[in-house]
Amino acid sequence: MNIRDTVSFFLQAATVGIVAAFLLLLFKPDWFEPGSPVIEIQRAPEHPATGRSAPPSIHPASYADAVEPAAKAVVNVYTSKVITRKRHPLLDDPLFRHFFGDQLGTPRKRTQTSLGSGVIVSPQGYVLTNNHVIAGADEIQVLLQDGRSSPATVVGVDKDTDLAILHIKLDNLPAIAIGSTADLRVGDIALAIGNPFGVGQTVTLGIISATGRNQLGINRYEDFIQTDAAINPGNSGGALINAWGELIGINTAIYSRSGGSQGIGFAIPADLVSNVMKQIIEQGHVDRGWLGIEAQDLTPSLARSFGVDDIHGLLIAGVLRGGPADRAGIQPGDVIERINGKEVLNSRAAMSDIAQSGPDSQLEIEGIREGQRFHTTVVTGRRPESVDE
Repeated sequence: MNIRDTVSFFLQAATVGIVAAFLLLLFKPDWFEPGSPVIEIQRAPEHPATGRSAPPSIHPASYADAVEPAAKAVVNVYTSKVITRKRHPLLDDPLFRHFFGDQLGTPRKRTQTSLGSGVIVSPQGYVLTNNHVIAGADEIQVLLQDGRSSPATVVGVDKDTDLAILHIKLDNLPAIAIGSTADLRVGDIALAIGNPFGVGQTVTLGIISATGRNQLGINRYEDFIQTDAAINPGNSGGALINAWGELIGINTAIYSRSGGSQGIGFAIPADLVSNVMKQIIEQGHVDRGWLGIEAQDLTPSLARSFGVDDIHGLLIAGVLRGGPADRAGIQPGDVIERINGKEVLNSRAAMSDIAQSGPDSQLEIEGIREGQRFHTTVVTGRRPESVDE
């Protein structure tokens, strides 16, 4: 190769390089970015039937198979009570009665009605509902989905969880399957069944928005499931079910500025419901664990003063002399951090756990006293009816 051929070769190579660089700058592909990291993208699996992107677990297009058996066990609860209007004190004046007689002074009575929902939990005729649905009622009537109706009697109530057990006398009653809420996850499908506004049985669909909701000021013991399935007045006492038609909660309250559903509803979890129901039916009342303490939440300033790094914990403000906590050596000023290995998040949740443990239960207590860690075992007592703990 002579000098002319060599020069020609390098000129052609340079021309090709310049053209390639020009094209790269002109079109600038995504990967042509000096110093840019390599991005790995995980593609969603394709639906075998449509070829479109789809989540790994495909939900059914209908939940009718779950709703059908559950809905048969959800009932409408109608209550009525007689209200006596107090007469005005002026009507008792002798001068007024002289001119107008006694008829105007006769107290007037009227019947007040309300509605709610309930769930048949046993073929024996036991029906779950909310205490506030039947509180003060003189008569209770239960209407089934199949059109049958029956008067109901109150077996027992638990005001602390707003639950009530009714009993009806009918044959061949459908009963809902009760699921467990121990493994309930945020994002699980949830369906609410009830009688909103008295329009008739209605099913709404949503998800589990949160679990373990408390400090809402609704009940004494709170461990609510939160859902965005539409819950409205009349849904109280109705069923919250999962995608398999199992009862996971009793709908009890909503957060609303308008009085209607705004996507924030609360249900009492089935595990708590089952425990309360069993005790009411078998012994007529609910026994709860009790320590005999006065407790409060930790604030950042209180945590610093008691030598605690974390504001999670239960500050003991007072101890009943001779009570279970006193016998176990717990003292005012102690900060309880764990109960049976479970971290104490706030006082309300801790009191709920203590109550649910029941009387005569052993609780392992871990905490801090005067900057030093301590451990003790306390045997719970039976919570008296008159205490606030």
